[in-house]
Amino acid sequence: MEVKRCSLRKSLSSRHSKSTNELVSDDDAGPTNLDCIEPGLWLGNLTAAMDLDMLEDRKINHILTVDSCPLPRNILSIPSIKSMYVQVTDIPCEDLLSHFEDTYKFISDGQSNGVVLVHCYFGVSRSATIVIAYFMKKYQLPFNEAYEMVKKQRRFVGPNRGFEAQLKLYERMCYHIDRSNAQFRMYRLAIAADKVRKVKILPQDCLDVVKPDPALITVRPDPLVYRCRKCRRIVASASNIVPHAAREKPSWKTENWPPVEPEKSLCNLTYFVEPMTWMKAAIQSEQGKIYCPKCSSKIGSFSWIMGCQCPCGAKVSPAFYLAPSKVEWSNFVQNVQVTV
Repeated sequence: MEVKRCSLRKSLSSRHSKSTNELVSDDDAGPTNLDCIEPGLWLGNLTAAMDLDMLEDRKINHILTVDSCPLPRNILSIPSIKSMYVQVTDIPCEDLLSHFEDTYKFISDGQSNGVVLVHCYFGVSRSATIVIAYFMKKYQLPFNEAYEMVKKQRRFVGPNRGFEAQLKLYERMCYHIDRSNAQFRMYRLAIAADKVRKVKILPQDCLDVVKPDPALITVRPDPLVYRCRKCRRIVASASNIVPHAAREKPSWKTENWPPVEPEKSLCNLTYFVEPMTWMKAAIQSEQGKIYCPKCSSKIGSFSWIMGCQCPCGAKVSPAFYLAPSKVEWSNFVQNVQVTV
């Protein structure tokens, strides 16, 4: 693909440090600066998005804002400009990955119907991450190649380490959001745990991490289930298990997780699971005990903030675990009972 370099309207301010991943602190985004990444797609800073003369000169009619605050009303009210706003701050634990599909569509539609400007505050990390993800999907490129293509056109782009890890996970999911992917599910759990630490309760925008009650009647029940030893109520299915190997911390950032090597047998000293709808306490508090929803027997514990260490040495965080002495594995009875 031929990509033509477009010059800056103004030179980059000294507010940018030599490292592409760091910014010198200041109270404004500096003078207008933007770069043409490919025909119909520009990447720049906040000031560029508010520069009316520049927007008119470049014929920009689509603006994608990836920042903690939206653009001012005088820009958003321009009839000829279509806008999209993704509210995130530039910290590693922010979730940009979940927005990749929507931002891809906005940029693609924008290029088909005009010219797109993608920006954040400085045009270095958040907006660059979105453009790199766009290139990865559009051209089916691995992260490293897409990053170099964008960096060639805007030399100081630099996603923070969290965004870079999200881009690599996006690559492993073959450039689409696969909600059944084990690493993506653990990623969402990590995002949810960070928010629980801040607000002390699971927020509404993270309820996707709470899985359906496996005891509910389903068309295609999972034949492998875990039951309360006392009352035999189904409390988890095999698909709810978060696998871990001895002495290894499971992480969505690890390329070869879950472990698949034969020599790395999975540990079953503790059953770590995803949170489920029957775990009322886990949805409403930071940590506590897990009780069987039918007989109220204590069958495990949970912690969004501290996690838990298995006897094998593996540390899992956040952690929702069932004690093997309190539950039993079964592949005999179908999970078609009505939940209690």
